Amino acid sequence: MQTPLNILILAAGLGTRMKSNKAKVLHQAAGKALVEHVTDTALRLTTPDRITVVIGHQADRVRDLLSARGVRFALQSEQKGTGHAVLCCEGAVPEHTGRVVILYGDVPLLTLATLEKLIRLQAEAAVSATALTTHLDNPTGYGRIIRNAAGDIAAVVEEKAANAEQRAVREINAGIYCFDAALLWKHLHDIRTNNPAGEYYLTDMVEILSGNGHRVLPLHVDDPSELLGINTKLELADVDRILRARKARQLMLDGVTIERPETVTIDEDVRIAADSVIEPFTRILGKTVIGAECRVGAYSIIESSTLEDDVQVNPFSIVATSYVSTGARIGPYARLRLENHVEAGVHIGNFVELKKTRIGKGAKAQHLAYLGDSTIGENVNIGAGTITCNYDGKKKHQTKIGSNSFVGSNSTLVAPVTVGEGSYVAAGSVVTDTVPSDALALGRSRQIIKEGWAKKRREE
Repeated sequence: MQTPLNILILAAGLGTRMKSNKAKVLHQAAGKALVEHVTDTALRLTTPDRITVVIGHQADRVRDLLSARGVRFALQSEQKGTGHAVLCCEGAVPEHTGRVVILYGDVPLLTLATLEKLIRLQAEAAVSATALTTHLDNPTGYGRIIRNAAGDIAAVVEEKAANAEQRAVREINAGIYCFDAALLWKHLHDIRTNNPAGEYYLTDMVEILSGNGHRVLPLHVDDPSELLGINTKLELADVDRILRARKARQLMLDGVTIERPETVTIDEDVRIAADSVIEPFTRILGKTVIGAECRVGAYSIIESSTLEDDVQVNPFSIVATSYVSTGARIGPYARLRLENHVEAGVHIGNFVELKKTRIGKGAKAQHLAYLGDSTIGENVNIGAGTITCNYDGKKKHQTKIGSNSFVGSNSTLVAPVTVGEGSYVAAGSVVTDTVPSDALALGRSRQIIKEGWAKKRREE
């Protein structure tokens, strides 16, 4: 039987140095809350029912954010240190056997590979615990690793409690552990608050276990950035930059061309297929999915949308919560702002805005149009300046335009209204009534010519 693995994610603090009313773990980097990054990594190691998130400040918001993932929660109503946070999980974890990994909701850069090494080391060495360490040129603020003659960790000394010799140690404790579960729960109540902060330090478990004849092994992490915890907005910006650089690098290794990758913003959950091209200064956000052989033009924003294969989004365009099918061409300077479905081969040109509109295969709206709350058939041509008047001051209404229709420039379609298949709407028309299929609709005043009027006015 596989040894049970429980993961505890400590995420109860407010984070006063963030200078924010929002709990620290709710701040976002690379398009996801910090605690989401940590939880999603944990979910790659064990099942949701074996992940317990310790919540405290803004507990309901953290619970709402993570509940769909199926994880457990433990409430730390009063923050009395990391040891106390783990104690709050004692009744929440499903079993007290196997292994327990301790993570933090504000340490989102830790990789799956490093955690797998930490767990494997504990299992193969059969020790009481393993802990991640690294060396820092400036270890100020971190607990120092004190090793014994055998190289094991004998103690972790927090900076507030360290003497001058201990402060000179550059190997620091990351606070990430893999414990033998039985030993953790047996000795967790031995932690005392005899420290300057009067808190229950989880780091004391190292000395407690060593004092009871159990080994604690270090696992050194060569890249200190993996262990970065976030306490300020400056550190949040650093972590965001690292996560996005990782994402861009992986996409390029997977076959995506990213021009000037240092200028683009790509969220963690974005997926892009090989042979697509991302031009400089683009922002690709949320859970966007981009197919193969697409091109996203410079300064465009794609948010929570799907682009099928061979879609071209020209520069300075915005596509939000929309679905764009194969071969469509968008922009430049187009805006698809909410719940649109653009079918195959459609052309949406410059300064065209779509909102909650489905536009059929091969249709075109090339210039200066607003199409809101509309259903537009195949091979329709929408002339420049066309507007669907979808709002009457109280309610939104639908416009329907049948396939193979032609809507002339500067037409105004006052919803609710239907334009039948194969019909024409003359340029400059205001359409308020149903247009039958194959008809011509004219809704404008007759032109009047007054010969000599302009000359006479000049003479006067």
